[in-house]
Amino acid sequence: MAALAASMCCITPFLALVAGTSGMASSLAWLGPLRPGLIGLTIAVLVYAWYQRLKRQPKDDCTCEIEEKPRFMQSKTFLTLVTAFALLMLTFPNYANVFRNEPVGQNSPAKVQGKPKNRAVAEFTITGMTCAACEGHVASEVNKVPGIIGLTVSYANSNAVVEFDRSKTTVEQVQKAIKATGYKVTETKIKK
Repeated sequence: MAALAASMCCITPFLALVAGTSGMASSLAWLGPLRPGLIGLTIAVLVYAWYQRLKRQPKDDCTCEIEEKPRFMQSKTFLTLVTAFALLMLTFPNYANVFRNEPVGQNSPAKVQGKPKNRAVAEFTITGMTCAACEGHVASEVNKVPGIIGLTVSYANSNAVVEFDRSKTTVEQVQKAIKATGYKVTETKIKK
């Protein structure tokens, strides 16, 4: 459970993209700061479980009892499966972008029909992004806005830099697309 909770802040945006429910993407972003503690808890629980499973039991002098086969949930096989699942969950933020078709956080520049004077660049400061899956979710929503020419989303910088055609879209429409993902836009800077 701790391993799942440790990566839930990154799994939720991925599931939101798959399910098409943008608003739920950042609902578990509050778990992001707790991630190191949850990872530690997961490792401690797994180490303890393996220790308990592998430690030698003292032998009784009486050999009259036949040793029973452990139930599946008490077996090494089950513990191995739980360990593998925990490792997959703990490392999910590192490979989440594999499930995306386009480079995370960016799109390829579109051919714009308008004149160069219609181009504008805006930088949006975004709170709540914690991993590459968050970047991908924001990029996916912003790319749906007509007139987007270029886009770079960075969870490390907590921002999105968007180049767009002012004759086809506005800063407010781009901001609305970002907010639709569930993340908050705290500042917008318009560059010329």
